[in-house]
Amino acid sequence: MNGEEEFFDAVTEADPRVAGVMCVDTGRSNGIGKVGERPPRENGIQKHRTALPAPMFTRSDFSVWSILKKCIGLELSKITMPIAFNEPLSFLQRITEYMEHVYLIHRASCQPQALERMQCVAAFAVSAVASQWERTGKPFNPLLGETYELIREDLGFRFISEQVSHHPPISAFYSEGLNQDFLFHGSIYPKLKFWGKSVEAEPRGTITLELLKHNEAYTWTNPTCCVHNVIIGKLWIEQYGTVEILNHRTGDKCVLHFKPCGLFGKELHKVEGHIQDKNKKKLFMIYGKWTECLWGIDPAAYESYKKRERRGDPLSKAQPDDSSQKADGDVLDAVPEAQETVHVIPGSKLLWRVNTRPPNSAQMYNFTSFTVSLNELQSGMEKTLAPTDCRLRPDIRGMENGDMDLASQEKERLEEKQREARRERATQEAEWQTRWFHQGSNPHTGTPDWLYTGGYFERNFSRCPDIY
Repeated sequence: MNGEEEFFDAVTEADPRVAGVMCVDTGRSNGIGKVGERPPRENGIQKHRTALPAPMFTRSDFSVWSILKKCIGLELSKITMPIAFNEPLSFLQRITEYMEHVYLIHRASCQPQALERMQCVAAFAVSAVASQWERTGKPFNPLLGETYELIREDLGFRFISEQVSHHPPISAFYSEGLNQDFLFHGSIYPKLKFWGKSVEAEPRGTITLELLKHNEAYTWTNPTCCVHNVIIGKLWIEQYGTVEILNHRTGDKCVLHFKPCGLFGKELHKVEGHIQDKNKKKLFMIYGKWTECLWGIDPAAYESYKKRERRGDPLSKAQPDDSSQKADGDVLDAVPEAQETVHVIPGSKLLWRVNTRPPNSAQMYNFTSFTVSLNELQSGMEKTLAPTDCRLRPDIRGMENGDMDLASQEKERLEEKQREARRERATQEAEWQTRWFHQGSNPHTGTPDWLYTGGYFERNFSRCPDIY
């Protein structure tokens, strides 16, 4: 096991509007079972919980630096962090949060023009990272063979994911519209880098969205996420990097720039970009914040407004956070002050707005309402879930219930069980066999990918491994 993989284990990481926009295309199979077929139990039709069973465990009594300073000269990969720095979710469930704003996919499917469809897809790509705002807890690493399913009839989709590799850690996922309007799939390999004061997570892997009615496929990769002040100080998150969304049928491309914070926090959370055709002609300008909203406007109107803005008074700048102090010889990464909300250019079109978080979100690991429901284990679900589902994982369940001692003990037990299974396979010279996904090439990019094999929702779980 190399240091990078262990570091992922060790260091803290970082409104439903589906009605009226869902298109029905019952003439096409979704690739899982028969058209119109439903699993034995759909959990999406029920009301979902609005709070966790226990409030978040305080992290104020723990210091990453208090652990690391005792290990100077030792290999970082061997350092184990307290479970208090986790959040009660698996990384597979964290991936499922992409689906919180799935109404944007349904809306895209109903748009007659390619430009309008790309606008919706761009908004969906930005919305997929919005739930990470202020989420400084690290999700639990999925065990090899771990799965997570989610069926939401109210939001019009079902979702399945599997941890297909442990070295390196790779999570594969597949989702489809219940009205056969879309397929959404990919595999994520979070590449982590430790920079002394911050942890940078680069989510390698291609994300693919297929709009079946239009025979269109869009591909992109997510921006880089960085968690600052992991050693000491107040944790804060930023997303940065360029995201390019390609429509493989038309050649249209959306280029989105997630801006790094900048010197005085002026660019914090900002997203700017454009949609261009295959000849690189700009068709539409996009701007906003990944934590708030996304707007778009015609390029001519955008340029005209920017010219007037440059001739006028410059925008006021945020000042550095005066509360940042030096400690133990280290300078903190100053927490940028939140800038004023997005200034809307006259004539702009709203593409997406973030859902309001529940009032008690700060006591629930800064979860959104959608996230709060992900680990809910409703009565009778054990009979229909795969035995590898995250909801059945005892360490996460213990943490969610506020029993940190049990959670820590179970985490150690599960990790040792996984190591023992790996040693046994090595002795027998047996290769791990994935259950629901297989290695292949992305049909649109040709790059290596993990593809859904099918059959999960037929619910034959007899060959599932015993991982808990």
